[in-house]
Amino acid sequence: MASINLFNEWMVFSLILLIIWLVIFIFRKGLRKEMLWVSFFTMLFGFTEPLFVPEYWNPPSLFNLAATTGFDIESLIFSFAIGGIGAVLYNAFFKVKYKKMNRHEQHSKKHKYHLLALFSPIIVFALLYILTDLNPIYSASIAMFMGGISAAICRPDLKTKTLVGGFLFLALYFIEFLFFNIIYPGAVERIWNLSAISGILVLGVPFEELLFAFTLGMFWTNVYEHALGYRIIKQKPVSPNSFK
Repeated sequence: MASINLFNEWMVFSLILLIIWLVIFIFRKGLRKEMLWVSFFTMLFGFTEPLFVPEYWNPPSLFNLAATTGFDIESLIFSFAIGGIGAVLYNAFFKVKYKKMNRHEQHSKKHKYHLLALFSPIIVFALLYILTDLNPIYSASIAMFMGGISAAICRPDLKTKTLVGGFLFLALYFIEFLFFNIIYPGAVERIWNLSAISGILVLGVPFEELLFAFTLGMFWTNVYEHALGYRIIKQKPVSPNSFK
């Protein structure tokens, strides 16, 4: 009979991110629509977990689903949380003013490839997964990096947001991972398939996790604006009094 462990490492890791998501959602009311929109979209990527188990890692999961099916509930929570956080983290630190692009702007020569740029991570990942022997985590990171670069080329107003968004999510994810390692010492060695990847640990955090975080932040920080045609016209750091 499958065991029920609500506080396995993978569940706790996902719930920490969900708590961060909730904090942003509660205190930054103006970001709620974007967070929900992107989070529910990103949650669908949780169904790609079988591509990473056990090639990249083999996490414990509720009802032992990851080991027996490749799918797990934790992946849906994780994907939901990182999608919403990645999409609005830049906006949580910078006050951004947008303008809806008109039909002419959206169909101009400069922006005519925006759909290709938007879906480029899926295309690149599929090609790398099918045509190469790369570990899926590298394929995913390369795909999101290409997506971020494509978005910045297609939408020059998003260049700064792309780079800074990547570093912000990397910093947040790194801190969260350090906290996780304090709660579960040795979890990385038990769960991650270090022999299949570089094996490099940065203060106990797999290098591949940091690569994933940076590239995810690069691409996801712009996905809402890029998909719905919002152009940045002004941006500045948020003052402490702006959290309302």
